[in-house]
Amino acid sequence: MTSNTRYQATLKVGDQSYPAYELRSLVHFMAERYGEHHAEQLCQEIGLGLNELAKLNFVYVWQVDYAMAFLGNLADDPQIGARLGETYKVEELALIWPYLAKCQTLGECLEFVIAHPELVGSVSDTLVSHGERSLYFRWLNTAKISAPYFSLQFQNSVCSMLALARQLTGQMVTLERVQLATPAHDSEFLAAFCQADVGFDGEFFEWAISHEMLSLPVVYDFSLLQLDKQALHDTSLIEKVLAILNQDFPNNPKLESMALRLNMSDRTLRRHLASAGTSYQKLVDQVRCQTAIGLIVQGDKSIVDIADIMGFGDVSHFRQSFKHWLGLPPGQFIRKI
Repeated sequence: MTSNTRYQATLKVGDQSYPAYELRSLVHFMAERYGEHHAEQLCQEIGLGLNELAKLNFVYVWQVDYAMAFLGNLADDPQIGARLGETYKVEELALIWPYLAKCQTLGECLEFVIAHPELVGSVSDTLVSHGERSLYFRWLNTAKISAPYFSLQFQNSVCSMLALARQLTGQMVTLERVQLATPAHDSEFLAAFCQADVGFDGEFFEWAISHEMLSLPVVYDFSLLQLDKQALHDTSLIEKVLAILNQDFPNNPKLESMALRLNMSDRTLRRHLASAGTSYQKLVDQVRCQTAIGLIVQGDKSIVDIADIMGFGDVSHFRQSFKHWLGLPPGQFIRKI
């Protein structure tokens, strides 16, 4: 572990807000590639009309998740996320134009992306590390999403950022490498688009870019665009639950107590969380997992100390819980940072 590693707990789930431009890009891609009827079917299933979607700044995370899964099931192509990412255009990102317009370099753009998941969307927690010549961007599957679907999201994110980077800089931005945590499959398109080697069977999904690429200046002419003020969005129920869980940590209120604090019945709380594709226990586990990762990455506490801070009376119980959350025990996780 190095002091150059930082943990970003940016996972968004359920009814939390997500920028609508990503869903619009997906629907447009689906219509172009597979036909309008599939795009219309998807919009009907997530409860959004095409005209309504065109005017929205934000949608729900669960709607984007559903759309990604819909695309994955329709395509039967392990590189479909990469193919979707290639189609992203700066002209379609009106929500974040004012922020990108202030960036002088590609590195500043990436820092904005990392710092503002509420504006750019995020389906994963991440570890960001600066090496001697490259930046490493590792995805952590704290939501325990299936590997093929996580890979679809990962490839979409990598290729969309790369496509936008090339438009912003006017340069052929490339990656150093792309690592997938899935068995080997056809990756010709992904490798060619990223201009990087693609590895398989890794313990994590990760991509790397050189500091030289991050120093490229942003040359995109934003004066041609009308920069609107930032649109606001309502606080979601899940954001309220997560705020209370973080505030009360390491004590976790029982669901009944949480419901009372939110002025609703426990049955209503269960129903609302279920309709957003999650549960109270999943949110509790998310907060505990993210807190544990953050403490580990700090690097100044032992596993025994972290277990105590987390409220575990037995360090072996903490190790078992961590492995349940992230798929490997804390000691092994530390060695991989």
